[in-house]
Amino acid sequence: MSMEIVSVAHERRYPPRVTKFTEPFWRGLREGSFLTTRCQSCGRLSFPPKPLCPHCWHDQVSWELLPPGGRLYSWTRIHAGPAIFEPDLPHEVGIVDLACGIRLACPLQGTAVDWQCDMAVRLITLSYTDGPLLAATPA
Repeated sequence: MSMEIVSVAHERRYPPRVTKFTEPFWRGLREGSFLTTRCQSCGRLSFPPKPLCPHCWHDQVSWELLPPGGRLYSWTRIHAGPAIFEPDLPHEVGIVDLACGIRLACPLQGTAVDWQCDMAVRLITLSYTDGPLLAATPA
């Protein structure tokens, strides 16, 4: 269930905040693994990872490795944005439904891709010089 790791030759434009709790997610992503939390009471997954289950509020969660495959639910091409993102414009962002039932938003990666709703995609790690980010590419 390893994800492809794609090197990016600059720092992340807007780095995420890494906490002691989310460190396993970011470490896994750096190594090409997609991890999130599963509630030990109701058994449901949550993403982004959370220390409390958003479904039943139970405080016992465990980390679980998930397969990176899914389908593109929706997408858009962004042509204008804050100055910090200008070097990346235009770029595509999508909503991805993973096979495990999680829906997430992430950048779409690929040149000259004819993005289509319901197309098969897979998650990848974008390895920036200062850390990883999640993205999706055609499967």
